[in-house]
Amino acid sequence: VQLQASGGGLVQAGGSLRLSCATSGRISGVNTMAWYRQAPGKQREMVATISDGGSTDYAGSVKGRFTISRDFAKNTVYLQMNSLKPEDTAVYYCNYKRFTIYGVPVDDYWGQGTQVTVSS
Repeated sequence: VQLQASGGGLVQAGGSLRLSCATSGRISGVNTMAWYRQAPGKQREMVATISDGGSTDYAGSVKGRFTISRDFAKNTVYLQMNSLKPEDTAVYYCNYKRFTIYGVPVDDYWGQGTQVTVSS
């Protein structure tokens, strides 16, 4: 499985961006796709996840501003980011995890990252 992230860029505070992550290879079974981000000097953190059933979860700092969605036909996951803040500045990574039916992780793939910079 390969993941290709795109859509990052420079935007003013209050603006919007939409990230895309296209996957190639077989996506199957119990799985989640997610966006993480890593700011300079900070640990990578989860931003949003979406399961194969469409269930979503968000970090508290982005809830109400970001929306994760998934096009199963295109094997693509999106992150719509609205009301962006300077503290959202980071490299954003997409992630694919596959699990057994018992919840044991068996695959873990990462995209190359896309830079999002929010100016004040």
